[in-house]
Amino acid sequence: MARIIYTHTDEAPMLATASFLPIVKAFASQAGVAVEERDISLSGRILAALSDYLPQSQRTSDALAELGELAKTPEANIIKLPNISASLPQLLAAIKELQAHGYELPEYPSDPRTDQERDIRARYDAVKGSAVNPVLREGNSDRRAPQAVKNYAKAHPHKMGAWDPESKTTVATMRHGDFRSNEQAVVIEKDDAVSIVHIDENGNETVLRADIPVLAGEIFDSTKMEARALDAFLTEQVRFAKKQGVLFSAHLKATMMKVSDPVIFGHVVRAFFPETFAQYGEVLEAAGLLASNGLGSILDGLPALSNGEEIRASFEEEMVNGPALAMVNSDKGITSLHVPSDVIIDASMPAMIRNSGQMWGADGSPADTLAVIPDSTYAGVYRVVVEDCKKNGAFDPTTMGTVPNVGLMAQKAEEYGSHDKTFVIDADGTVEVRLSDGRVVMKQSVKVGDIYRSCQAKDAPIRDWVQLAVRRARISGMPAVFWLDPERAHDRALRAKVEAYLADEDTHGLDIRIMSPAEATQFSVDRIRRGEDTISVTGNVLRDYLTDLFPIMELGTSAKMLSVVPLMAGGGLFETGAGGSAPKHVQQLIDENYLRWDSLGEFLALAESLRQLARFAGNTQASVLADALDRATERLLNENKSPSRRLGGIDNRGSHAWIAIWWADELAKQNDDAELAAAFAPFAGRLANEAHDIERELIDAQGTSVDIGGYYHPDRSKLADAMRPSATLNEIISELDKN
Repeated sequence: MARIIYTHTDEAPMLATASFLPIVKAFASQAGVAVEERDISLSGRILAALSDYLPQSQRTSDALAELGELAKTPEANIIKLPNISASLPQLLAAIKELQAHGYELPEYPSDPRTDQERDIRARYDAVKGSAVNPVLREGNSDRRAPQAVKNYAKAHPHKMGAWDPESKTTVATMRHGDFRSNEQAVVIEKDDAVSIVHIDENGNETVLRADIPVLAGEIFDSTKMEARALDAFLTEQVRFAKKQGVLFSAHLKATMMKVSDPVIFGHVVRAFFPETFAQYGEVLEAAGLLASNGLGSILDGLPALSNGEEIRASFEEEMVNGPALAMVNSDKGITSLHVPSDVIIDASMPAMIRNSGQMWGADGSPADTLAVIPDSTYAGVYRVVVEDCKKNGAFDPTTMGTVPNVGLMAQKAEEYGSHDKTFVIDADGTVEVRLSDGRVVMKQSVKVGDIYRSCQAKDAPIRDWVQLAVRRARISGMPAVFWLDPERAHDRALRAKVEAYLADEDTHGLDIRIMSPAEATQFSVDRIRRGEDTISVTGNVLRDYLTDLFPIMELGTSAKMLSVVPLMAGGGLFETGAGGSAPKHVQQLIDENYLRWDSLGEFLALAESLRQLARFAGNTQASVLADALDRATERLLNENKSPSRRLGGIDNRGSHAWIAIWWADELAKQNDDAELAAAFAPFAGRLANEAHDIERELIDAQGTSVDIGGYYHPDRSKLADAMRPSATLNEIISELDKN
């Protein structure tokens, strides 16, 4: 039997899957399609990584490693939902919850002293950040808004805040000393292995990373963030925000960039509270209360210190005397500096732009904001959009064009694959990148506290990326723009490859251009304001940023994007949208038994997954299922049965019920497969007849708190009870599954 692998992940997507997956399995079984689940959640990854430290009864297989190998095969068909890219506080919270559930996990060694402690620390650290995506993404990204979704957004526009031409909101970024300005790059001549070596001022060598496999033709980078330049920049921005009377907010990616950005976040926290850290920094560090873990963890740990209240008072005084700070939750006093994973740039910047260029202050009111993005590599993209909105006003979802994306991400391409090659420097000196014969191909002078980073982009994925861009340009008829920065060494090397590989393709009649990110942003923005469409062809990080930025303007959310990853071995990975607001949705479910999360991306991904299976396995019934699901999805949009924003309307579970009702109806009346039509006809009739009762049962369940047995590792039985409260729907789906 042909199979689709569904991933069990985290937070709101995990909750939604508990409701939707039983429906998927029942429908797919009618076409001879097996749907299997694999746990790649944060808790699942922790248990797999530390499995041999657990008793035999608690050990588990490594589902992520299994799927990583599957992704390299033609039969791969994986539906991947958003997962937590864990910051250290999230990792620690998940470990604590698992321990409370009886798992005999070792503590996270914050200061490992023994080989065993170092081994435990390394295993836990491997779970942090973007641990999932680099393993599964054995292909490049094709993300776009399906036409039905785009049409719905135009007919039912979401709210966009008006922009004041005199807005003080602006984007601040470094002019020197950052990753962009220090970047070096080489193209590897032949298959080899490189090492990254630190040499201190006395000539002592420390191998930071040895024997990194490299392939002929791949691009290998070397760069650094200078700690002194970073601190000077941040100090100036704190002063500037105070002077301008705007909110101060830092925008980083302390999840995906799990080594560098938490460190940078710590610099931000220290810059905002310079007097407190000057006086009490050593005490806080000795107590393990680190700025890189956020202000919240420090404040939580102060009661354990003899002078904790004195330190708290110092923080409060600087908060009063400093600039107003952008908030994550004004009602609860949670600032944007409380948790490094609370303000994630690809979600936070579009939300600010959509909200008139404003964030929320401590008084619960929106205000103009200084958006601080330390590294200048991609900050210019947001600066262009902010300045354009000041000049031309908010975007209009009823008329604006679309900006799909073709993203280079296969085989851990670029910065998101740099985690194991990123280091905080502990002594002045140099860092060299050496080939196996000892030849030095790149060298960076470094100071204590600098953040050194190397990353890679292999040649085969680059060629595949160019081919995918050409293919999408031909299919869509849209101009395709490669976003490459002539001031970055990496992008100069990449441009040479792009130009060479474009010459090998049939580009006759196609409009394909290469522009700097700032120029490409303005070009794309000008076109979408005229209602014109433009393909952005970008590297891995810009892929991530743009597939939130433009969809949030166009559609109201990036969760409604179709995200297909044609795997290089011939299989398919189908991603279901972003998870940036997922934590808030989980809290609402626990408090009110109401899940606002929209599974539209899941519906779109499933249809493409079924088509992939139909092509690979020759299963025509899978294709019939896919087409019927697309028609049901369009009906869902047109009939406004997506989750409403308020308690008392249909929520995520209600949208799943209506998808089931209309999916069955579309299958029962289709003419392409009489066997499937006959199989679904009685169930379609029952679902239609019981639709009112099903919706009533789902709405009646709302309004009270619910216990799912955990945040990171919920109880599967409690989860099913919470997410499948309609006995009528459950009975029909169960009978279909047995049919």
